Amino acid sequence: MLLLVGTMITKLLLGFPFMVVLLGSLILYIYVNMPTFNMNVIIQQVVTGMIPPSLVAVPMFILAANIITAGQAAKRLIRMVKAFLGHIPGGLAITTNAACTLFGAVSGSTQATVAAIGGTMRPMLLEAGYSSPFTLGLIINSSDIAFLIPPSIGFIVYGVVTGTSVGKLFLAGVGPGLLIFFMFSIYCVYYSKKNNIGGIPKADLKERKDAVKGGILVMGFPVIIIGGIYGGFFSPTEAAAVSVLYALILEGIIYRTIRFGDLIDHFLQTGVVTGVVFILVGAGSAFSWLLSFLRIPQTYLPLLFGEDPSYLYVIFIVVAAYFIACMFVDPIVAIYVLSPIFAPYVIQTGVDPILLGVLVVLQCAIGSATPPFGCDIFTAQLIFRRPYLEIIRNTPPFIAILMLATVLLVLFPQIALFLPNSALF
Repeated sequence: MLLLVGTMITKLLLGFPFMVVLLGSLILYIYVNMPTFNMNVIIQQVVTGMIPPSLVAVPMFILAANIITAGQAAKRLIRMVKAFLGHIPGGLAITTNAACTLFGAVSGSTQATVAAIGGTMRPMLLEAGYSSPFTLGLIINSSDIAFLIPPSIGFIVYGVVTGTSVGKLFLAGVGPGLLIFFMFSIYCVYYSKKNNIGGIPKADLKERKDAVKGGILVMGFPVIIIGGIYGGFFSPTEAAAVSVLYALILEGIIYRTIRFGDLIDHFLQTGVVTGVVFILVGAGSAFSWLLSFLRIPQTYLPLLFGEDPSYLYVIFIVVAAYFIACMFVDPIVAIYVLSPIFAPYVIQTGVDPILLGVLVVLQCAIGSATPPFGCDIFTAQLIFRRPYLEIIRNTPPFIAILMLATVLLVLFPQIALFLPNSALF
């Protein structure tokens, strides 16, 4: 195991792509310690990890996000939110937070939300007097709410790996997502008052009507996805395809911001991103299989959890494992590698599988914005062209809020479980 761990850490520090870190370390370990092993098994495990039908939803949601990010949906959504919230103390910061939350219901991707909302809101925030590190911390962490609000790619992957209902996970993410939105908003008000940053002039009734008229159709995405799934019209995978159709209608016919020629670029971009995602999925599946083959979970988990672990102790171990993992690796890889190890053991202790899924995805979101290697930090660095230290300077308050949200979720699990367990669904 020292060879496996040491090789992974070395490749991470040398900047290798994470698919190389996983597969390269795995192959080296097998070559040194299991020279007679049939490598075709590894190829089979990589392919097996990529073939579950539910994963078809991932490229569909990525394509929908590409289309609306290139169009007018994000700007119209921001205008609508700003018309109602921009004038209150901390209004622009709360607008950014709300727009990220709502755009998460459109894209399901933290990176797409950083690009679409951050690119528009950051100049406004800077002009209003907010510091550059605060704007970056706000955008990165508010975008992480997109990992909880359906359609969440994190929930899709977790559902595939553990066999948990993706539809119920979608519903369970709504409560925690809204909770984090309100907690971030309270901090935005505090920060704005402390630094004497006021809101913008209050929009009149006509401006609000125009803003709603321009942006209300964007909110059709969550209605289609959640309403369609639980109305029995289509499955989560079919909902992803319908979201692409709706994005094409919205941006191509109604807003007329996307031309047929532009779609080729969006298809190509989706193919590239999907290829990266699925290689990570396959690599994570193969790595998880190797750990199981070596009986690492069976050897170390009983020692870690003890004979009769308490509910809170089990939750603490799981939360810490995913949080630390996502500080260094992509969330999809963390879910694929750790979930088969932890989920069966943890659920046996009485933890609700839906609650476990929400806690896992929330930790992946937090870790994605946490130094040293949170993936959203580098996404922001690429988009905003700002130094690494400037990007992470104001992330601690937001990370502390997200950790507090985790504590509240553990103490009051109905925040997540109310909707999936309600008679309405």
